Amino acid sequence: MDMNQLDWQRAVPEGEDPPEFLEVAAGPDGRVYLRESRDRDQVVVTTQAKWDAFIKGVKAGEFDDFVA
Repeated sequence: MDMNQLDWQRAVPEGEDPPEFLEVAAGPDGRVYLRESRDRDQVVVTTQAKWDAFIKGVKAGEFDDFVA
């Protein structure tokens, strides 16, 4: 799969342009692709179910210790 054909999205706070960020894309194969903006050739692949569980954990505050 050509990673450049994926619709990569990133979360950037309004009015900011951080030097580093994560990019996420949903693949046509149902998998979720993640990469860092500084190393776009290294891509991590996960399943939709694992991604959904991660997002639920973020929303529930399970990872708040990482930003405190």
